[in-house]
Amino acid sequence: MPFGTWWRGDPLPDLSPLPTFSAKLSTDTQLIAQLADLPEHAVDIRFQTENQLYLAFMGDVPAAYGWVAAQEGRIGEIQLFFPITPHNRYLWDFKTLPEWRGRGIYPRLLQFILRQEQSVERFWIGYAPDNESSARGIGKAGFQEVGDLVLSDGRASGLTLLDAGERAQAFAKFFQLPIVSST
Repeated sequence: MPFGTWWRGDPLPDLSPLPTFSAKLSTDTQLIAQLADLPEHAVDIRFQTENQLYLAFMGDVPAAYGWVAAQEGRIGEIQLFFPITPHNRYLWDFKTLPEWRGRGIYPRLLQFILRQEQSVERFWIGYAPDNESSARGIGKAGFQEVGDLVLSDGRASGLTLLDAGERAQAFAKFFQLPIVSST
């Protein structure tokens, strides 16, 4: 599972204007549950564990969403749970609704979050290896790929780093997993 990072002070690539795009924080449990196809109590639990949800709109219509974790990150499918240290955020469970895909909403939502969360120094985001559209959106928003989670028997067991630089080392420290290899 590839991961990218964006650090305060990194450039934000210019994205062409997208008329009627807007984004905001939301706590509308009912709307979020509907958009994410989750039970309302699951949305409530996310809020209770210091997660925030950003919604993107085209006009007045919800078009995409994404969660920002500040206390604990989790990737349940691979049984990975990790504390989030101060001045870091983990971005997760992003989705552009099918009728809005291919319009560049995802990188704009990511950049909106980066601009809103001014006290945060480092952001971390991953994507499924076969999800090329997520990889493109994350790159367009300005994130730099730093490495991959290594899986063993369906669980996160280590990291492969793209290099030995500062960002890759911070990636290993953030996830508290052993480095399996560097490329």
